[in-house]
Amino acid sequence: MELTDRQKEVRGWLEKRRAILLAHNYQPGEIQEVADFVGDSLGLSMTAAKTPAEVIVFCGVHFMAETAAILCPDKTVLLPRLDVGCYMADTVDAPRLRARKAELPGVPVVTYVNSTAAVKAESDICCTSANAAKVVNSLTSSRVLMVPDRNLALYTARYVTKEVLYWEGCCNVHDGLTAAEVLSCKAAHPQAVFVAHPECRPEVLDLAEVIRSTSGMLKFVREATAREFIIGTEMGIIYTLQKENPSKVFYSPSPGLLCPDMKRISLTDVVAALKENRHQISVPPEIRLPALKAVERMLAVPRD
Repeated sequence: MELTDRQKEVRGWLEKRRAILLAHNYQPGEIQEVADFVGDSLGLSMTAAKTPAEVIVFCGVHFMAETAAILCPDKTVLLPRLDVGCYMADTVDAPRLRARKAELPGVPVVTYVNSTAAVKAESDICCTSANAAKVVNSLTSSRVLMVPDRNLALYTARYVTKEVLYWEGCCNVHDGLTAAEVLSCKAAHPQAVFVAHPECRPEVLDLAEVIRSTSGMLKFVREATAREFIIGTEMGIIYTLQKENPSKVFYSPSPGLLCPDMKRISLTDVVAALKENRHQISVPPEIRLPALKAVERMLAVPRD
C-alpha cells in the first residue's frame, strides 16, 4: 500500500530519531500501516526491548506506554497523546488494592497486564488474557485475587481448581457486548465462527466457538479453514485480520465494540511527539522494580 505524505513524514521522523513505532491491534488502520510492530500491549513492549531503538512511540493507551517504560528503562517512551486512558485500568488503584490485600492476608494478587504500573507493583504476579489459567495454576495458594477484570477472572475460574476472587472491574467495551447482539449476528451469518475475547461477559463467552486473546485470534483465523468469522473484540483488529486474510470475511457483532481512546491518536500526534519529544512516559524505580518483578514472574511460568 502506498503511504500518504503524512505517513511518509512519520517514517522520516522515526528514522531521524532512531525510533520505532508500536501500534496496538485496536489502533486505526492508517497507524497500523506505518508502524514497525503491531500487536498486543505486552508483546509489543517485549519486542521493543530487544531492538536497538533509542525512542519508542507507543500508539495505544496510557498503561501500555507504562509497560514499555517498565521493560525498556534505557529507552525514551513517548505517548502521542495523554488523554488516552483505559476504563478497565482506571477501575483499580494502588491504595484500594492495598486495602483489599489487607483484608485477604496471604492471598496472592494476580494482575492483568492491562493495568497501571502502580497496580502491577502491588501484585504478586501478572497475567495476560492468554495465560491467566497457567499463571493461577502455577501458584501454591488455594485462593487468588484477580485484578482488575471480573470477566477474565470468571473465565479463568472455569479452568482452575483454585478459588478465584475478583475485583469488580471490566473493559466497558467488551462488557457492553450482549448475548442478544451475538445471537442476532449469528442468525444473520450462520456460517460464521464466533471468536470471543475473554474480557467478554460469561453469557457471551458461552456462545463462542473459540475464545482467544487478540494475538490468539490472529493466529486462529490464519490457521482456520472457515471463511467467515464474527469477531468479539474491539473492531480495530478487523483491519489486521482482513489484511492477513484477504479471502476471508469478518463481522463485528456490535457497533459498541469501538474504544474511543484507542482511536484518539492521529498521525499528526505521532509527528508532534517525535518532533517535540512530547509526553515522555517514565516509571519511578520504586514502582518500576516491583512491577517488573511481577511481570518477570509471569514470564517464568512454563508454557506448553
